Amino acid sequence: MYGIQSPVIGNDILDMGSRRASSRRCQAPPSAKDALMGAPGQFDLPNVPDPALYVRSNFASVEGDNDAHQEMKFKKGTTTLAFKFNGGIIVSVDSRATQGGFIASRDVDKVVPINAYLLGTLAGGAADCQFWQRNLGVQCRLYELRNGRRITVAGASKLLANTMSSYRGYGLAMGTMIVGWDAKGPQVYHVDNDGLRLKGKYFSLGSGCTFAYGVLDAFWREDLTVEEAIDLGKRAIYHAAREDQGSGGNNKLFHMTEDGWTMIHSIDVNDMHYEFEEEKKNAMASN
Repeated sequence: MYGIQSPVIGNDILDMGSRRASSRRCQAPPSAKDALMGAPGQFDLPNVPDPALYVRSNFASVEGDNDAHQEMKFKKGTTTLAFKFNGGIIVSVDSRATQGGFIASRDVDKVVPINAYLLGTLAGGAADCQFWQRNLGVQCRLYELRNGRRITVAGASKLLANTMSSYRGYGLAMGTMIVGWDAKGPQVYHVDNDGLRLKGKYFSLGSGCTFAYGVLDAFWREDLTVEEAIDLGKRAIYHAAREDQGSGGNNKLFHMTEDGWTMIHSIDVNDMHYEFEEEKKNAMASN
């Protein structure tokens, strides 16, 4: 509609702790300083003299692995994994979301469909991963419209890595995998919040990844059948959920082929426990 100005998102949150923010705060008149909080088209900041100092003093996530004795410690927990084999790619994740020692949700979707041939996984801050992977989906669709072809898996992972590099040091918490199928076949990439980008045959991310890696290192091979690969992805998540208190809920498993991705199952890890215990008892009885 004519005569109405579109809201513009300010750079307050991006400039937090910088000389530009300090200069803007000093130059603004007292009435304008108060108006910065909650102004239309602006990101809301903590209503304190120095938002950056407040965040660093009260939230653990921006301090990396160091304990600065913050009042609020956002301890994150999850287990996600993806691996290539001759029959495609298996993506297997849990579904538990935690807030410290509190289980906030037991049914979070930790696999984000980017398009019919690309999937992303979530580990770290749920909001960070979901927002930026959906943003990646927009970038990939724009690429397809402009160029008349799907973006490659390498190209999609590079877009996300470039975005993360531009936001390095702003407190994002992301450990993601970008998996998909393109002209070069199945591809698996790991991208984190510092812009790190790695290509590999299999990855596992999250607080339970060490337990999942133990299963993958012992039983993964390229010539797995589809049934064996599905069972491996299922067992790796089960053992991680059993040993890691930040992982649990449902095991959601996807299979990626040249025809795109398919969701195979969503199984409660408690049901998997009784299934594998019964399998163990039968194996012991037969020996």
